[in-house]
Amino acid sequence: MAPGLAATAAEPAPAPAEPSRAPVPPLAARARSVGGSPVRDILAVTARPEMINFAGGLPAPELFDKDGIAAAFEAVLARTPAQALQYSTTEGEPTLRAALAARATARGLPTTADDLLVTTGSQQALSLLATALLEPGDTVLVESPCYLAALQVFGLAGARLVPVPGDADGVDPAALEQAIRRERPKLLYLVPTFQNPTGRTMPAPRRTEIAAVAAREGVWIVEDDPYGELRYDGEPVPWIASLPGAEDRTVLLGSLSKVMAPGLRLGWLRAPAELRRACAVAKQAADLHTPTLNQLAAARYLDVLDAHVKRVRAVYGERRDAMLAGLPDALPPGSQWGRPEGGMFLWARLPESYDTLALLPRAVEQNVAYVPGAPFYAGAPDPSTLRLCFVTQTPQEIAEGLRRLQRALRS
Repeated sequence: MAPGLAATAAEPAPAPAEPSRAPVPPLAARARSVGGSPVRDILAVTARPEMINFAGGLPAPELFDKDGIAAAFEAVLARTPAQALQYSTTEGEPTLRAALAARATARGLPTTADDLLVTTGSQQALSLLATALLEPGDTVLVESPCYLAALQVFGLAGARLVPVPGDADGVDPAALEQAIRRERPKLLYLVPTFQNPTGRTMPAPRRTEIAAVAAREGVWIVEDDPYGELRYDGEPVPWIASLPGAEDRTVLLGSLSKVMAPGLRLGWLRAPAELRRACAVAKQAADLHTPTLNQLAAARYLDVLDAHVKRVRAVYGERRDAMLAGLPDALPPGSQWGRPEGGMFLWARLPESYDTLALLPRAVEQNVAYVPGAPFYAGAPDPSTLRLCFVTQTPQEIAEGLRRLQRALRS
């Protein structure tokens, strides 16, 4: 130590400065404004083995043709492994498109393979159409009530959703014409056959009127048909896409999810050339192409699909009848419901004093679930409505589930 200097304690080193942390940019407005699917939320809450679940739109897993589908995959991998495991074209495998086109032609809509774009489920087809057709702020006309996931797609695209009044036969043509002249929409979205959520089917004369309105007023029609092959009685009704005046302005969506297996995620759209090309460009940006292996296996399986669908229809028809037989005792006096000729869903309206969203926790306590009707409305909802899926449970399970529902609604 130097002379004359007193000893002092060493001063502590200064603490390192906290790094500055600016907030990240916010989510897109469309992501902040559109919520998730209430159906998916309900399924997450009710996925217990003791639960009888009328909420989902799930095909019956015990009816999947696992052997036939496995054989199709094995044959593809054995015979064309390099093709099956390689990238494919965005438009879809030619063999699958040709087979789907032949099925559409046999149902009264002349179609070639080049008319089709294969999609990763028909839900993707809706997203591609929204990308190709809609600017933020554009108007989309929808049914009331409407398929919930379509409302999500159009909402994420920034569209303004306007419900069109209708009746037991679907959208009212006069109300549609007024809405088109008032709102100037880009498109009208419909599920004309065994609609989700109501199960109703638009009769042929009403479809002809809708096609004529679209021709006069200049609007796209998106005709979604995931359930059309699940008919249990009644006569088939022609697609709107096949009717005079609608040929150049109707996009037809199809799916193998309800008739083969949803896990394959295979759908398609049939559209006029310019719109189809725009959707193909949107698909290139989304996923390049739908899985090649799944497409080739499905193309092989289509040879036996009709026989499989016949077996499924017989079982689902019995389950629909079981639900219809139990509803008079399960629902409170004054309730109303339809009798769907096919599809997967039954729609009911309880007396006005009932709120099915508020009553859902009581149902869950009784180990039964349904979907409240309110989320299916683009406009003012009807809180007394609910959707029941009848295909996933056996008739015995349906009867027990309806007994539980009765206890929940009357407790």
